[in-house]
Amino acid sequence: MTLLAVERIKLFSTRSPYWCSALALVLGVGLTAIIAASTDNGQLTLGVTQFGSSQLALSVVLVMAALAVTTEYRFSTIRATFLAVPNRTSALLAKTVVVAFIAGVLGEIIAFGSVGIAKVLSPASDLAINTSGEWRHVAGVGLLYGIGAILAIAVGILVRQTAGAVAILLVWNMLLEQLIGIIPKAGVKIQAWLPFMNANHFLQLGGDNAAEQAGAGIDFKLSQWGSLGYFAGVAVALLVVALIVAKRRDA
Repeated sequence: MTLLAVERIKLFSTRSPYWCSALALVLGVGLTAIIAASTDNGQLTLGVTQFGSSQLALSVVLVMAALAVTTEYRFSTIRATFLAVPNRTSALLAKTVVVAFIAGVLGEIIAFGSVGIAKVLSPASDLAINTSGEWRHVAGVGLLYGIGAILAIAVGILVRQTAGAVAILLVWNMLLEQLIGIIPKAGVKIQAWLPFMNANHFLQLGGDNAAEQAGAGIDFKLSQWGSLGYFAGVAVALLVVALIVAKRRDA
């Protein structure tokens, strides 16, 4: 049995992936259904359909990814994993690949499911996915979730404690980067280089300065695909640091 198969079995042997996936679906697709049901027929936009997936559901996916690591440290099953696979880097990379793939698939289900439920509840709205920007806005959710899962696993490896890892990820994604924007003069300039801000920039409909045009005031220096690459670079760099730390310290 390959490492990937082992990690897949381990992941789904716990309840957290099921509960987190269900909650992410409720927050992503469910929130879109509520908005669609309460919006005048024909007034719903494609951007509104992804409101829940960009922040709320993403936060749940980050928690799910972190739990895949911290649960093993909590119950000391990570020691058995490292005994069976002495190469810790290989074991943790296999876990990362599995969790990131599951997160990516979940992201696509939420993104396209949100559009589908919106079309059913608001059939007169123009929710067609035709342009490259519209495809990026919807299909890109899976990429965002997969990369976010890599970052969350890295945090889980470094922190090891569930409460600490979850707190860091939620505060980082939903609060810290937004609060930085209130720093006089320098705030929006700093935000242009923050990972989750760049992740959201990637999903923006419109041109590369869509966020600035929408009134956020953030002048991103990278294109939208460049922002995704930057987010991925931060996630991979943090994972490399986490793998080095995991290799050098006791399990």
